[in-house]
Amino acid sequence: MKRIINPWIGNTQGYNCFGCNPDNPIGVHMHFYWDGEQVVSIWKANPNFVSWLDTLHGGIQATLLDEICGWVVFYQLQTSCVTAKMELRYRKPVSTLWPYIRLNARLIEKERNIAKIHGEILNPDGVCCAECTCTYFVFSGEKSREMGFDKPATLGEEEISLEEAIAHVTGE
Repeated sequence: MKRIINPWIGNTQGYNCFGCNPDNPIGVHMHFYWDGEQVVSIWKANPNFVSWLDTLHGGIQATLLDEICGWVVFYQLQTSCVTAKMELRYRKPVSTLWPYIRLNARLIEKERNIAKIHGEILNPDGVCCAECTCTYFVFSGEKSREMGFDKPATLGEEEISLEEAIAHVTGE
């Protein structure tokens, strides 16, 4: 896998995304990798995102999935987008006590200015706990640049294994 470089960090005035800005004090601070077929994120919950007794709030799960699915558009399609629709299925509770969760997202189809992305949340054993299909309205290059997407998301040089990405998040 290779880390996807966030083009907005330090480059875009007003950038304060709840999902991917590492400096947002109340954000979820996601970062992303490309494994050749899909965008991957390893994420660890904190107690601020609990809904009921060590369970990750469903709204936070939806946020994580919407964010990673959007990054498929940012990286793979090299443009920006807005969410038009999200169909989400919660399959199993997500524990905030787990050392991490894995999120995956991949492009299902792209037709004109509509992209459909499949996303999922996996527990540390690889069991799917939630999955979604997100439909995005994809902007033209000109509109995307007007919205601040003037520096495309690119890949870092260094290969990183899934285990290394997990260790980065868990501190192990």
